[in-house]
Amino acid sequence: MPNYTLSINGKTQTVTADADTPLLWILRDELNLVGTKFGCGIAQCGACTVHIDGIATRSCQTQISYLEDVKITTIEGLSENGTHPVQEAWKEIDVPQCGYCQAGQIMTAAAFLAENKNPTEEEIREAMHGNICRCASYNRIEKAVKVASEKMS
Repeated sequence: MPNYTLSINGKTQTVTADADTPLLWILRDELNLVGTKFGCGIAQCGACTVHIDGIATRSCQTQISYLEDVKITTIEGLSENGTHPVQEAWKEIDVPQCGYCQAGQIMTAAAFLAENKNPTEEEIREAMHGNICRCASYNRIEKAVKVASEKMS
């Protein structure tokens, strides 16, 4: 098996894995970064969302062999102490119920708000629509994204 050198949360990590190993399993099983969750395994639910060069990406379908020379950010690396505006808004609005999807929701929202600082409700809904919440916390998620955008302005 080949070695891969990855930049994850600002640190260089070297892992040995098959070329087609999904990033999700490297994060969780090899690097103990377990904030990124397994949801569906087919890139449909969003629980496994991370940033690759700032773009929200589903890690369950992203092969390790494509990830050298990119910057990977997980929920653990979004901010050192949980003070990213999206994380603060999530706490302020008390978004999570079970919490399972929340890391993916937060990562999607953070990438979206990095590109669109003052979104409309429709734009927020469109940006977040690919993330499934089993508890149906969608109204609170949308409200938290709006609060986060205000914090970022």
